Amino acid sequence: MAAKGERVMEEQELQTIEPVGKGIKISEEVVKIIAGIAASEVDGVAGMSGGLVGNIAQILGRKDLSRGVKVQVGEKEAALDINIIVQYGISIQTVAQRVQERVKDAVESMTGLKVVEVNIHVQGVAFGPEEPERDRR
Repeated sequence: MAAKGERVMEEQELQTIEPVGKGIKISEEVVKIIAGIAASEVDGVAGMSGGLVGNIAQILGRKDLSRGVKVQVGEKEAALDINIIVQYGISIQTVAQRVQERVKDAVESMTGLKVVEVNIHVQGVAFGPEEPERDRR
């Protein structure tokens, strides 16, 4: 009988659990990491521009997945600012639009938050790897 009583108690407890989404808080850092990874995967993005703090982290050898991303997260919505460096020779407008789409899709699908805006700030243009200097003797 004790086993039946326990089973009934478990079923009652399951019925009182809040629906998914209620009481769930997603930290800004999580949203920043999702957005940073999504943006950096877009063809034409040479890197993320993190400003002074991001550059210090890079010098110290730390990988900052949220570098170049600023977010404001509410209960149901998020707004993002993404700072990117674009590869030379590729349409900046096309890259920026793809970053907006990719970031919006990733954040919305992984967090359930509605992304109300994704602002792209192009901070620079990266050129291909520099050729080593030739010996001029």
